[in-house]
Order: sequence, then C-alpha cells, then structure tokens
Amino acid sequence: MFDWDDLRVFLAVARTRRIAAAARIVGMDATTIGRRLGRLGRALEAELFEASGSGERSLTERGQALFRHAEVVESATLAAMEEVTGESRSLSGQVRLSVAEGFGTWILAPGLADFHARHPGIRLDLITASGFLNPSKREADMAVMLTRPQRGRLAARRLGDYRLHLYAARGYLEKMGVPSHREMLREHALIGYVPEFIFSPELDYLGEVEPGLEAHLRSTSINIQHRMIAESAGIGVLPDFIATSDSRLAPVLGEEIEIVRSLWLVTHHDLRHLARIGAVSRWLQERFATIAR
Repeated sequence: MFDWDDLRVFLAVARTRRIAAAARIVGMDATTIGRRLGRLGRALEAELFEASGSGERSLTERGQALFRHAEVVESATLAAMEEVTGESRSLSGQVRLSVAEGFGTWILAPGLADFHARHPGIRLDLITASGFLNPSKREADMAVMLTRPQRGRLAARRLGDYRLHLYAARGYLEKMGVPSHREMLREHALIGYVPEFIFSPELDYLGEVEPGLEAHLRSTSINIQHRMIAESAGIGVLPDFIATSDSRLAPVLGEEIEIVRSLWLVTHHDLRHLARIGAVSRWLQERFATIAR
C-alpha cells in the first residue's frame, strides 16, 4: 500500500513536468518531492517518469495509467470536501482566472469594483501572464481563451466573438498619408507582436491582413502596442474594444480588412458546479456583453 498523499505530489509533477515547479505548487522542497516520487514508484513497483537532459519529467506508459486513475481520486476527494464543507454552495473562496492582457485591462478591470460589491466573499485573482494558464493542469480554475481546448478534463463554452481592425493615430495619417489598399501597408511603419513570443496563432494578425507583412516595432503587450499606435509610431491591429475608446485613433482600411476572433470560457471539469465559479462565469458573460454594445 502507498501513501495516498503521494498521488498529490505525482499529479503536480505529471502536470508541470518539472520537480521545481511541482515543489512550488504543493509547498515542498525539491528533495522531498523526489523522495516522495521514489517511495510511490517502489510501492507500485513501477517506473513512473523518464527524465530528459533538460530536467523535464515525462510519464512512462505505466505513469500514464496511474495519472488517469490519480485524477479520478483527486476529483472524488474534491467533491467530498465540497459536499461535506458546503463549499459547493458557498459564494466565497478563491477563484484564479487566466485572461489575455487586453481583455483583462479593458473589459474586466472596469467591472471589478461591481463584482466585489456583489460577491465580497470571493477572492478573484486575474492572471495575465504571457500565454494562458491551463485549467486542466490546475494552473488556474478558469481561463478565457482564444480557442476551445481539445483535450483535458475541461468544460468549455463560447462567450462570443469580437472584432479587430487596423488603426493609426490621426496625426500619423495626416503626416504619412492614408493607405488606400492593403499593399500600401508595406510603405508604412507597422506595429505588432514579437513573433517568437506569440503564444497562440490567433494573435498573428499581420500575417492574416497580408501574407509577408512584418512589424517594425514590436511588443508582447497589446497595451504597449496600443500606446505606440496612439503616439503616432505606426499602424497596427487592435481590438475594437480598445481602439474605439481612444479618440486619437482612426480605422485604416476598415471596410476592406476585418479580423474576427472568438473567446472561450474554460473551467476545470471538477469545479464547474461550485457556486463561486458560477458567479464568476455569469460576471464574465456580463462583461463580454459590453463589447457588443
């Protein structure tokens, strides 16, 4: 028989693939993590991980089999805790929500005071790290993503669509001229993402506008891109929910070029029935509705 708590350690390593990352999640030092994994492997008489030269841990075939069962055990444990403590019906506790920086800044942040007034017992963490945190790996409870995940124990529903257009500062267009067709964009300074740090192909806007277009001024932050465009540095793609609130900006080739993207609300399967998750979900739908106004 093995120590049941070793399954918690095993799941953390399986999801993060690194001892150090797992140690931060479970609150143990790396040495203890290694000792606990060794103990679990000996109890099951199985090699659970393969280690690469970079320190990454990959599940073996038997490790993958254990992972499937360990997730079932984890789900049952969480469900038992929620039922016994009444947490599933309580509008309190922490919710960690992963969102894109632009959506978090321009759509969610203005509504946070109202959310807190309505649900003072819920501690809402907005995470806008580069790349979305994955609810299936327990990195976040919920995420607003650009695509629907195809794998993992996840519940996903589409929030809706939003639109993006090319924009430039009015002063820039007065000085440099207004492009009359998309080929003329090559004669202008373009603003966009740093290609190596585009964490989702849906963010490759310039390539969709015209194959081969490259940005001259680049940033991983949509807020920095907005500021560069507003300060007459060049032309770039912005969500309408950002650009239309800035009177300094004017659309470029608006009738010819429009980009449409979808947002998906993704929640870990085991958490979807919690009252606090439902409250955040409803609030997200309300905030997204402001885009369509």
